[in-house]
Amino acid sequence: MNKVILMGRLTRDPDIRQSQGDSSMTIARYTLAVDRRMRRSGNANEQTADFINIVAFGKAAEFIEKYAHKGTKLVISGRIQTGSYTNKDGVKVYTTDVIADEQEFAESKNAASGGGSSSEGSSSSSSSYRPEPADDDFMNVPDEINEELPFND
Repeated sequence: MNKVILMGRLTRDPDIRQSQGDSSMTIARYTLAVDRRMRRSGNANEQTADFINIVAFGKAAEFIEKYAHKGTKLVISGRIQTGSYTNKDGVKVYTTDVIADEQEFAESKNAASGGGSSSEGSSSSSSSYRPEPADDDFMNVPDEINEELPFND
């Protein structure tokens, strides 16, 4: 089985291209900085992230083109693909890419921009109550709703 799941941030804006031929397809290439869980040594200068090349095709590439930019935190599900080519100097170059099957945002737009709570949904009407996220991205639940929860003892 060849299955990869990664979470990280784009290191730069994605490179978007169109394939050649009768049925043109959008191709997005970008690099994801994926944090390592722990360091192997106590060296504080040691690299703590891996930089993984990602390739998306078709609708997935169009999604990246429209919504992703440097710093966007994404969760990627896909497969590893290896390859090789000979560069202009005659040297064989080996490649390893993750071909993205699924891509999702890993944080809210508000958290990504570093902003506080939004003024949207601050209507004073109680019938249109929409909880706003707290600083930790959890929704603020009104105290009076605890009586309606079935697991509350």
